Parts: sequence; structure tokens; C-alpha cells
Amino acid sequence: VYVYKYIDIYVVLLSISRTVLPHYWRVRDRNTFHNNSNLNVLISRCKSVLPCVLIGSFTLLEGDVEFPKNRNAMKCWQNSQCSWPKSDDGKVRIPFMLSDKYGRWAFLEDKRTILYAMEEFHNKTCIRFIPRQGQTAYIYIEPRFGCSSMLGYLGDKVTVSLQRYGCIENGIIQHELLHALGFHHEHTRSDRDKYVKINWENIHDYYAYNFKKKDTNNLDTPYDYNSIMHYDRNAFGNYRSETITPIPDPSVSIGQKGVLSTIDILRINRLYRC
Repeated sequence: VYVYKYIDIYVVLLSISRTVLPHYWRVRDRNTFHNNSNLNVLISRCKSVLPCVLIGSFTLLEGDVEFPKNRNAMKCWQNSQCSWPKSDDGKVRIPFMLSDKYGRWAFLEDKRTILYAMEEFHNKTCIRFIPRQGQTAYIYIEPRFGCSSMLGYLGDKVTVSLQRYGCIENGIIQHELLHALGFHHEHTRSDRDKYVKINWENIHDYYAYNFKKKDTNNLDTPYDYNSIMHYDRNAFGNYRSETITPIPDPSVSIGQKGVLSTIDILRINRLYRC
């Protein structure tokens, strides 16, 4: 019995290595990333082997969104319980803690990249990521497998996973931090059918849930093809076929290469009343 268990584990690990390791060599070339690649391609290639995975008391959805079993993740934008509390001076101070691994010499560049990604929030919004000093509610960043984040404020630890090879890029870090702030993927917003066509015939049934619309509060902002939270047009496609087509102009670029868009920043400021 134990022999078969070990064989199963080996097969899973082998599948993971085939998914992630070839991708590593493409991701680490920063010029290739910024010029030819797409943020959401990297996230989709670096996520878990299964699209919906139970992780203890949490469920992983859409490849990179974790939420507790007792929370309806679909309603996160609809109520204030997903928003981090605001201080009297108007700043939203969010304690964070980095895994001890980031103190190792080999991880120092990763640590610098994470801290740099946080700076744009500081410069353009009222969000302030501050080192944790014993607070109960905080963001914990660790180099687990894949790129993922819990969704919004939990009143407790919110875990953000940034796998070392594949997730340590400015745009991916900011994408996952936006999930931690309570934001969903752009292509799942409630009015998306006016702006994109989902090509269901190119999506395996197993991955179809990644394109389910949510009952979102869109904060009186337009649909943003350039949002850092937007999937690319081939996300989860069978043989990389097109799954998301902009309408009415199919030539419009969607997804982008790794910075907060103007509307991303506007939404943060509106949600948190900066």
C-alpha cells in the first residue's frame, strides 16, 4: 500500500516539474518578460496542476485565488468585510511579514523585488504595507508552489504565495497583492459580456469555472483591457487557442506586461476611499 502511495506522489511531482521547470528559463529573462510575454500567461503556467484545489481549510480557485470554505469569494467586492481597515489619518496600513527564507542570501534579490513592487501602492494610493509588529491581521508572503493569494481582509493571516522561479516579477507580485486587497480578475466582472466574448468551445469543461462571472461592484469604473488583473486572450485555452476575444474590436490588446494600470490605481483609491 505504501509503495503505491509513493508512486502516486512521484507521479504528481513529476507532473509539477514538467509544468514549472521549463517555464523558469523563460521567466528569468526579464527582457523577454517585459517585451514579449504576458503577466497572466506566467501566472497560469505557474499555478497548481489542478484548477480547483483544497488546501487545508482553503480552496484555490481561478489558479491563484485562495478563500476560506466559510466565505463566499464571489461577493468580496460587495461588502466592506473584504477591505482592510483604514486609519484615522486616511492611510490603510497593512502589516506584512516575509517568510524567514527571504533572509537567506540566495533570496535577497527576491526580497528586494517584493518590496519594490509594494512601493507603487505607496506612491499612488493610500495603501501602506508596513512590517508586522504582532498584529493579528496581516499578509504573510512565502515562496510556496505557484503564485496565489487569499482574497481580501480576513481578520487573520492572509497568505500570498510567490514561488521563487516564476512569480518574482513586479507585475505578478502586484497582481497577487491586489487579490489580497479584495480584487477579482477583470474578465469575471459582472458586465464583462459587453466587452469580451468568452470562447467556451476552446475551454475544456474542467477549466470553465475560471471564466464564471461574478456579482461584482465595479466602482463606477470602465472595463479595463489593460488591468493587471486581466487574463490574456489564450488563458486556459485548449492547445493555447483563444479563450477571450475583445468586442467589438477583436484586435484590442488585453492583459499587459506587469504594471498597475491607471484604472487599477483608480479602483484601489475608490474602494478604500483614499
